[in-house]
Amino acid sequence: MLNTLYSKLAAALFGLVCLIGLLFFLLVRYSTEMYQQEVSQKLNTALAQNIVHHEPLLKDKHINEAAVKDIFHMLMVVNPRIEVYLLDQDGRILDYDAPVEKIQRQRVDTKAIKQFVSGDIRYPVLGDDPRDTNKQKIFSAAPVMYNNSLQGYLYIILSGEEVDSITQMLHGSYIARFTLLGVIASLLVALAAGLLIFFLLTGRLRYLSDVIASYTKDSGMAGNKRFTLKNKKKDEIDKLGEQFNIMADRIDEQLQALQRNDSQRRELVANVSHDLRTPLATLHGYLETLLLKDTELSEEERQRYLEIAVSHSHRLNQLVSELFELSKLDSCETLLNVEPFSLGELIQDVIQKFVLMAKEKQISLTTDYGQGLPFAYGDIAMMQRVLENLLENAIRHTPTGGHISVSLAKTSDKILVKVADTGCGIPEDEIPFIFERFYRLEKSRQGGQKNAGLGLAIVKKILELHGSRIRAESKQRKGTIFSFEMATR
Repeated sequence: MLNTLYSKLAAALFGLVCLIGLLFFLLVRYSTEMYQQEVSQKLNTALAQNIVHHEPLLKDKHINEAAVKDIFHMLMVVNPRIEVYLLDQDGRILDYDAPVEKIQRQRVDTKAIKQFVSGDIRYPVLGDDPRDTNKQKIFSAAPVMYNNSLQGYLYIILSGEEVDSITQMLHGSYIARFTLLGVIASLLVALAAGLLIFFLLTGRLRYLSDVIASYTKDSGMAGNKRFTLKNKKKDEIDKLGEQFNIMADRIDEQLQALQRNDSQRRELVANVSHDLRTPLATLHGYLETLLLKDTELSEEERQRYLEIAVSHSHRLNQLVSELFELSKLDSCETLLNVEPFSLGELIQDVIQKFVLMAKEKQISLTTDYGQGLPFAYGDIAMMQRVLENLLENAIRHTPTGGHISVSLAKTSDKILVKVADTGCGIPEDEIPFIFERFYRLEKSRQGGQKNAGLGLAIVKKILELHGSRIRAESKQRKGTIFSFEMATR
């Protein structure tokens, strides 16, 4: 039943209102009774004293029967609600005007009487009720003196049994019912107002719940609902809705990334299958030809077939190695062996590997290291792989007679590395895609094509592991510049 926040708040409010109503009623009832007692006792404070001064009630500790009888009769006629008792010094009841069977006490504690007589009191002061061993009532009292000697006390109960019954009647009176109904009506109004306020306050929570439920149902679909912030001053609900929007946006981005990764995975499988099948088929074809026509082939043909088979074997081995390397870089098992090293010396070592290849194509290789370069921090083996891939790519796309340069420059706390060539260039609309796996500017995938399209993807992944990124600038028929930065500490 209480399965919503609003219903729980409503139940809690209802219980709280009932509790407050009960406490308020009891407090009003108690305070009213205490107020009545205080007023009555204050008004009758001197009552007993005035009676005692009128005529002595005890003489040498003997009761003045005539005076007592006269006084009791007069008081009962004037005010039948009071009860009059004549006590000795110790509080024992000497005389009274009431049926014997109604008297339950034979002695009254004089402590309250002495406090009352002293005048140092805080109203109301309650004394023992001779008609009930468990009750105390307001009273008026005065010492009875004779020849300057204390003879006893005149003890007057101001709210007798009749007053008790009248009080009970007042509790069922119109005024009491009216007051009770007024309190109940006020509490009901407060309850209704509280329920309305709770309903308005939880409205945004219900709206946020609907948004989350809609998103959960249609997650990953375009046009998903978001929590709309309507208040400039954000409260906890607005902040919660804002965090949900951020979380939903991130989930959507991750879903889109998963979809892209799935699409790339499918494309990767297709590309790998194609690139593996082509050299395998060619290699198989030439080896089969050598087996079937071994006696018919001349020595020159046999040598050429073997060279072609070896070339495709090398290509297949390179492709598998690059795939394995890229897969290893993508996994969480790749750990960098970071250490300081000289980028200039590393570039010089890498260039030596490509001098012969560049000389065959009549391409010039130059370097510019600048002055006072600090050591770079990174994995030397991986950075060597980056430079090799970039230089190999530059030589492959630079025509005969072209030029390739490698330069280093200090920028704040990093070293800027540039590899520039005077090759054919890259169309501007294809630059964002050149670092994707198996992407090649050449759209055809003929068997003689030696580039698998994984070199720049490997470069990008290695630099990402080093906290850097590769950038490309190119103009068609003028050349391309690849650049990245290395940390120096």
